Amino acid sequence: MEHIVTVQDAVTAFADFMEPTNAELDAIEQEMPVILADVDLLDAHITTLDRTPTELDAQRIRRARRRALAARVALLKRTAAASLPGGAA
Repeated sequence: MEHIVTVQDAVTAFADFMEPTNAELDAIEQEMPVILADVDLLDAHITTLDRTPTELDAQRIRRARRRALAARVALLKRTAAASLPGGAA
């Protein structure tokens, strides 16, 4: 008779390695404004898939696109400032 415990040990042997590291979680947290801005942009596009976009829809898409671009620029500036020696911008 085989023990189920050996199968369970084989399945969960690497469970600790499957979790994100603190550095990965920090990177995700830094990128969260970009992620949320992209979600808003996708949401604006999705609302116009089943209908003809109105002027209000076009404005919403333009606004969401500008916010997504601004979030990316802000992230680039933060990462560039962090990579410079001495933290100078």
